[in-house]
Amino acid sequence: MDRGGYRGGRGDGRGRGGGGDRGRGYSGRGDGRGRGGGGDRGRGYSGRGDGHGRGGGGDRGRGYSGRGRGFVQDRDGGWVNPGQSSGGHVRGRGTQLQQPPPQEVPPSSSQAQVSQGVAPGDVGQGGVGDVGRDGVGDVGRDGVGDVGQGGVGDVGQVGVGDVGQGGVGDVGQGGVGDVGRDGVGDVGRDGVGDVGRGGVGDRGQSQSGLSSGHFGRGTQLQQPQPQAVSQSSSQGQVSQSFATGGVGLGAWARKPQLFSDSTVLPSSSSSNVVASHTASGSQVMTPKPSSSDKKEPVKRPDKGGNIKVKGVINLSVNHFRVSFSTESVIRHYDVDIKGENSSKKISRFELAMVKEKLFKDNNDFPNAMTAYDGQKNIFSAVELPTGSFKVDFSETEEIMRGRSYTFIIKQVKELKLLDLQAYIDGRSTFIPRDVLQGMDVVMKEHPSKRMITVGKRFFSTRLEIDFGYGVGAAKGFHHTLKPTVQGLSLCLNSSLLAFRKAISVIEYLKLYFGWRNIRQFKNCRPDDVVQELIGLKVTVDHRKTKQKFIIMGLSKDDTKDIKFDFIDHAGNQPPRKISIVEYFKEKYGRDIDHKDIPCLNLGKKGRENFVPMEFCNLVEGQIFPKEKLYRDSAAWLKELSLVTPQQRLENINKMIKSSDGPRGGDIIGNFGLRVDPNMTTVEGRVLEAPTLKLTDRRGNPIHEKLMSESNQWNLTTKGVTKGSIIKHWAVLDFTASESLKKKMPGYFVNKLIERCKGLGMQMEAPIVCKTSSMETLYDGNALEELLRSVIDEASHNHGGACPTLVLCAMTGKHDGYKTLKWIAETKLGLVTQCFLTISAIKGETVSDQYLANLALKINAKVGGTNVELVDNIFSFFKKEDKVMFIGADVNHPAAHDNMSPSIVAVVGTLNWPEANRYAARVKAQSHRKEEIQGFGETCWELIEAHSQAPEKRPNKIVIFRDGVSDGQFDMVLNVELQNVKDVFAKVGYNPQITVIVAQKRHQTRFFPATTSKDGRAKGNVPSGTVVDTTIIHPFEYDFYLCSQHGAIGTSKPTHYYVLSDEIGFNSNQIQKLIFDLCFTFTRCTKPVALVPPVSYADKAASRGRVYYEASLMKKNSKQSRGASSSSASVASSSSSVTMEDKEIFKVHAGIENFMFFV
Repeated sequence: MDRGGYRGGRGDGRGRGGGGDRGRGYSGRGDGRGRGGGGDRGRGYSGRGDGHGRGGGGDRGRGYSGRGRGFVQDRDGGWVNPGQSSGGHVRGRGTQLQQPPPQEVPPSSSQAQVSQGVAPGDVGQGGVGDVGRDGVGDVGRDGVGDVGQGGVGDVGQVGVGDVGQGGVGDVGQGGVGDVGRDGVGDVGRDGVGDVGRGGVGDRGQSQSGLSSGHFGRGTQLQQPQPQAVSQSSSQGQVSQSFATGGVGLGAWARKPQLFSDSTVLPSSSSSNVVASHTASGSQVMTPKPSSSDKKEPVKRPDKGGNIKVKGVINLSVNHFRVSFSTESVIRHYDVDIKGENSSKKISRFELAMVKEKLFKDNNDFPNAMTAYDGQKNIFSAVELPTGSFKVDFSETEEIMRGRSYTFIIKQVKELKLLDLQAYIDGRSTFIPRDVLQGMDVVMKEHPSKRMITVGKRFFSTRLEIDFGYGVGAAKGFHHTLKPTVQGLSLCLNSSLLAFRKAISVIEYLKLYFGWRNIRQFKNCRPDDVVQELIGLKVTVDHRKTKQKFIIMGLSKDDTKDIKFDFIDHAGNQPPRKISIVEYFKEKYGRDIDHKDIPCLNLGKKGRENFVPMEFCNLVEGQIFPKEKLYRDSAAWLKELSLVTPQQRLENINKMIKSSDGPRGGDIIGNFGLRVDPNMTTVEGRVLEAPTLKLTDRRGNPIHEKLMSESNQWNLTTKGVTKGSIIKHWAVLDFTASESLKKKMPGYFVNKLIERCKGLGMQMEAPIVCKTSSMETLYDGNALEELLRSVIDEASHNHGGACPTLVLCAMTGKHDGYKTLKWIAETKLGLVTQCFLTISAIKGETVSDQYLANLALKINAKVGGTNVELVDNIFSFFKKEDKVMFIGADVNHPAAHDNMSPSIVAVVGTLNWPEANRYAARVKAQSHRKEEIQGFGETCWELIEAHSQAPEKRPNKIVIFRDGVSDGQFDMVLNVELQNVKDVFAKVGYNPQITVIVAQKRHQTRFFPATTSKDGRAKGNVPSGTVVDTTIIHPFEYDFYLCSQHGAIGTSKPTHYYVLSDEIGFNSNQIQKLIFDLCFTFTRCTKPVALVPPVSYADKAASRGRVYYEASLMKKNSKQSRGASSSSASVASSSSSVTMEDKEIFKVHAGIENFMFFV
């Protein structure tokens, strides 16, 4: 149901097809014994039952197949790349709707009448998104079904959030495939992907894609039994029964809405979403809120901030106004393409070829007036023929020769742009996602044909930067559509990505490995060559074809030694043994020059298909993973990516005006759309920095007034607010057996003590000093024994004292760091501070700045305070208020890891009114699950740590949530927040709670119109710049704040979204609160970009990931003694550690309320 329902799907097995989409009821088609059901948007297309099923009242829903872009075998034994995937077949399971049987519906004989009892059945395979091209992990153009970093299965295109072939539709509450809310979607995080809450969901970009065989499961919905529906006999009438269920904001809208007067609601509209484990996406578990109790994001309480500021600056923003006629309509058509073999899956490549041929051969289908999403949806500016069309490829046509397809097209809906304007104007609170979706496909049609498509990004086919070893970088852009105060905006940002060159495989290997000629292949390990080539796509030039093949490996023998059994299927020659060399000479008339190297294996499913390397060429647009770049190239790429604001401004302006860009071509003009080539201009207000409380050299309090644009302060002649006293501490030197340059100098400890004293800390000489080697870090048992010996020696020689701190010197980064942290913080209750001698020692001296940074971390970890705000009650709180700040984040596994749990971290302040010391709680939950399980219990545990007595409990709580997309706001409001309230209610505790989401993964950038002489000389906006007009949501409570000083590259503002506000902040107050909090981050002497509760939650979640990986390394070491554990082995063996093993993440009681995680 539009804005409230779930798209019906195709039942598998005995399931019933059905479901409702958009309040109009897409039916499903039953497979096997299922019933054809539903009605297509209340229009009553006839459905079909298969096997023993009954002919139904509707046509199947338009969900997305979500199929992986695998490869199919061509008729001559070659390979066709139907959809560009290096990850193989990835299949996502659609959403399952479970309902009791519908009530009987009495038949009627009236003409054109359809009456339905719609029971959404199980949706079969085909769900959460396709795997991306070149192993990028992104699908298709237009972000259709983008798979997030690491395969977070996202959604299909035009059924934003829809899954399944005829699928059940919406992907739960902010779960996998969350869709945008005002925008077309922003990039993802930890592979989870952000999506905007009103446009096409996007899951970010992955450098690796999914491996073969990964499955992403959708969300299960359990809904009540629909009521019986009586039917009248009036002509053309459609009467339907829907179970509205609990609609997720990852769906098409935020709450149920029905469009037919004859629609009858079930007696209960509550739903229960039961989480199922997913291998490629985050899912939500939703309780049973009724539609009337469902919370919506709070509206903006005023017209924006007007607080006294340091100044107002004119800004250009990379938002471009999109104008359209409100009288225009976009016609949406559903496409179903069938091959001769109905059971065979049709690839995306085939779909595109069939569509192009039909449009080329039939003048009634004008290409220039249509946009295709590559799967199931066509949007047109003119009316198209509907029905069934035969598409035949002749024997002379390449690739598709001799094949025949049926192209079925029917109109779904006329999308009225008036509906979008009504939402922007505030006359409607229901976002027309279908309209936004259609416009998004139209905007991306032209660049998708002219450029390399990577997820929702488009890159030039020309590599402008050559790294010199077969790899270069191309410039590109990413754009999204967002409803804003000024109207519809196109947000466009520049991008840069490394690609392999489209050259011959032999030439590529020579460049990559630095060979003078291919004969040097013999000097290289074959495994190294295989590792570089496997999974890449190639074309062949020994015969005329455009087919793309995937490299599966190398032949074991050299080309000259390979023979095989040749069978002439035409019967003209008897079977015989033939060599590869002879075969290519006889068959293609080609001599093989390089006979002393292996062939490429281009076979599949275990069948070998050897082709000499010299006949193979790399396909254009294959991403080169960033982590594999040579160090110089990686630094170069980073430098090129971190361009100055002026350069980024120029790049964006060139792209928006480019003939290949979204304004290029005739497509958007044919749809009546126009994009203004000029950036949006806004006024930014620069907030005043708070006054800080520090100390002088004598320890006396002083007030620091910050005057520069950077808002930085230094501690050269000043001290921290509250210096800790460190009497009992230890030193572990793992560099003792290293070379002189890598050793910790003997004077280092004294220098550190001296610097700590300069900051106002009291640090005495260490009571235990032990030496070891870096090799000890490989052995978890030996490391634990060493740490225990430190505790025992301190206790024995110093009257039972336990070290407050253990300082650990290392030569460089080491996996043993993870084991050290895990053992010390969970088993032994030791606070550790590691440092690298290679970073600390500069020449013959120790860097004073390095020592100061180290001292700040130590002071925070052992209970000290580095900085406080003079106005630490933030003015707008009352003196009797007790306020607590909570931050929450979820850390998801890496892209290649499809088994490890997600790690949750929740942090909370321990002191008021200072609000600068935090405790953290870390735990694990289901793989890639974004909804925080047991959020209320975790918050309650932190509240108990905050207040030792009931009367000291905070009466006001501000919760900052990180890592969620706009489409997951419903999950935060109606699941996580409700869980918190339920837990609090059980103990009679009812504080006022405000919930704010912090988003960093968006494309909005600010560019000052003029530059100043000091901080803005680099072109960045000054610290404290806030924008809450023009480019924000038309009526909800959001704003952009650039709290940090941008010293490198272009500053990225944080997008803050207030979802619930029981405390009652106005715009001035909430903006000032967040900006002031950014000065309390303990690790640096400047305001940070992300509000500290969120920053600390992110660090604590990362620490939980460290614990998990350390536990796996221990497990692996037991299985294979002496073998070091890599991240790959961690991922592959992740199933060996169960998520229920809570002891892995349980921090020792002695330090759990200290800031050990900073």
